[in-house]
Amino acid sequence: MKRIQAIAALATALFAAGAWAQTKWDMPTPYPATNFHTENIAQFADEVDKATGGKLKITVHAGASLFKAPEIKRAVQGGQAQIGEILISGYSNEDPVFGVDSVPFLATSYAEAAKLWKASKKAIEDRFAKQGLMILYTVPWPPQGIYSSKPLASVADMKGLKMRTYNPYTSRIAELAGAQPVTIQVAELAQAFATGAVNANITSGATGYDTKAWEVVKNYYDTQAWLPKNVVFVNKAAFDALDKPTQQALLKCAADAEARGWKASEEKNKWYLEQLAKNGMNVAPPSAQLKSDFRKIGETMTAEWMKTAGADGQAIVDAYRK
Repeated sequence: MKRIQAIAALATALFAAGAWAQTKWDMPTPYPATNFHTENIAQFADEVDKATGGKLKITVHAGASLFKAPEIKRAVQGGQAQIGEILISGYSNEDPVFGVDSVPFLATSYAEAAKLWKASKKAIEDRFAKQGLMILYTVPWPPQGIYSSKPLASVADMKGLKMRTYNPYTSRIAELAGAQPVTIQVAELAQAFATGAVNANITSGATGYDTKAWEVVKNYYDTQAWLPKNVVFVNKAAFDALDKPTQQALLKCAADAEARGWKASEEKNKWYLEQLAKNGMNVAPPSAQLKSDFRKIGETMTAEWMKTAGADGQAIVDAYRK
């Protein structure tokens, strides 16, 4: 009897140790579960679970259901969540270097975006580290285009439009184009168009597809202005609390998610634009005049960004342009 009790006690202890060893992380994300970024994150979380033998479980909270998009970085920094996803350029008011990938026409292809990330990675990682955070991986959005309720032949046609903006750079574009910047989160975008709160928007085909843009707006101009990136990052203290094998497994899964995400973004870009057209949108390249006008805005904003980003900004652009 004592032997059975001892075995039972040992089993209970082992079970308790196993349960204690399991770490659970909450991961707030801003985009719907059907968005390719979120689908990639869901696969990443599943692979982390398998690679760690269940020792690290990441619960993904999609669609800003746990924290709203602007709250996610602070939530992870403060330990309310252990891991999260943000649009890095959304924090360029905090530090201009965070906005390098949203400087219009600086990097306008996937190859250029990858080169720009390589040039800016250390500066951005260093800033995250000072805030007790660590970047795991990045994935770009498809190139950005303009949604408009009216046809646009030139930037002059944007004068007076209420343009949805999501970071200081899109706000600055609106100002330079003579449009009125309006801050609207992705989750509220369709309603904003439907009610007339906004009638122009610069974002990707992916967001247009997610929000069923064709129901509220008819024109999309494929300007390929820039490729903003989402960053998946962790609270450094939470990462440091993991054992070494779990850390290594997490980093390996992150590297796989980054490679998979960049590939998916490029593949999906064409598909998203096809879906917009299929659902009745006018999907077109920008006119020569509109493209020329935007390039001028891009030159102005690159100069402004380098001035505000200081020596680090200059070093990033120099390394990128080599």
